Amino acid sequence: MNKPIQGDGTVGKALEILDAVAAFGRPVRFTELLETSPYPKATLYRFLQTLTNQKMLEHNEITGNYSLGIRLLRLAHGAWNNASLAPIARPFIEKLSAEVGETVHLAQLDNGQVLFVDKLNASDRFQTLAQIGQVAPAYCTGVGKAMLAFIAPKRLQIALQLQSYFKYTPSTHTSVESLLLELETIRAEGIAFDREEHEIGINSIAAPILSSNGRIIGALSIATATSRFDINSLTQFREPVLETATKIGEEATSWQFPS
Repeated sequence: MNKPIQGDGTVGKALEILDAVAAFGRPVRFTELLETSPYPKATLYRFLQTLTNQKMLEHNEITGNYSLGIRLLRLAHGAWNNASLAPIARPFIEKLSAEVGETVHLAQLDNGQVLFVDKLNASDRFQTLAQIGQVAPAYCTGVGKAMLAFIAPKRLQIALQLQSYFKYTPSTHTSVESLLLELETIRAEGIAFDREEHEIGINSIAAPILSSNGRIIGALSIATATSRFDINSLTQFREPVLETATKIGEEATSWQFPS
């Protein structure tokens, strides 16, 4: 059983259950939720009923499955418009993707992890793991390292403690020390690379998106298959990715995003 959230009361418990349903990535049965829930059967059932009544969850009476509800979709759409960098950045990443003919990712930091807020596929020749709304580790992704390199020192220390340093591939960072060395290079050069650190066969070049006062508000990357471009070849996209990141930062200056 998972450890329950402490100190967040009823709201925290309800959000935890919503997270649990979302984590399955498909409609889920009550028994499946109960297997990993920190709450007794009656408590879990009561929360599921309340969330269903509030349209946060949908319950299929025939299959018995629970799935995320339409109210959550409306809230997500509102968050995408008001708290996400995506609407501002979309015209710029559309232009970039068309120009380079490769996949472009747009991301923000969320509790030390990467949250992908937009993605454009220039073709269907290959696919990356990143999907809109999904999270990924910051320490082994191009966009993640680009953001870590430019956040304030106190925030960086917190973010570093939240990384798992799991070895996804032979190239993945497995310690704070090796990551910090690369972050120094990224700060000096202004760009970051993912050298097949999260996904074998996929690499990327990334740039931080900074506000006019230098605050990190996101990052974007050009991601591609290693069969198409090796790391040295990716450097040809340095100027386009930096220029696009700068334009997005300038456009977003008057907006207020969660820090």
